[in-house]
Amino acid sequence: MFRLIDSPLGPLRLQASPRGLSRVEFSGTSTPLEAVGGTDEGGVDKRSADVLDAAQVQLAEYFAGQRRAFELPLDLPETTAFRAAVHAQLAEIGYGETVTYRDVAKMLGRPGATRAVGSACGANPLLIVRPCHRVLRSDGGLGGYAGGVAAKRFLLALEEI
Repeated sequence: MFRLIDSPLGPLRLQASPRGLSRVEFSGTSTPLEAVGGTDEGGVDKRSADVLDAAQVQLAEYFAGQRRAFELPLDLPETTAFRAAVHAQLAEIGYGETVTYRDVAKMLGRPGATRAVGSACGANPLLIVRPCHRVLRSDGGLGGYAGGVAAKRFLLALEEI
């Protein structure tokens, strides 16, 4: 089940199963949310809708500066062991903190895996919830982000980094 929600960064697409939130991504659509109804819940179980409701509320609180951490059940898609480790490490980066791709590689005991960390961040299915926007290039530059550099800059400013 998925839902499109509005955010200060434009539409976000949330996806959930009965087990938890599985994806937060920039929708890339230019269609106004009102035109598509904002949700696609066609009779799929209530637990998935509850997860989406909670995610929508918590994201709104985050964007309003009232939430620093997310408390949502997650249903992570299958991935490689390395990417799963990177994504788990992202969850450990505190609100208002930044690290570099190299730092994450070192934290994982793989100091030579800087580019692989960058690739894993790029494959992060839970943008914002698993905060890959807090990971910078080794020179302190913003680097890539699924929502673009402007979105990354916005999120970092929101957290006053």
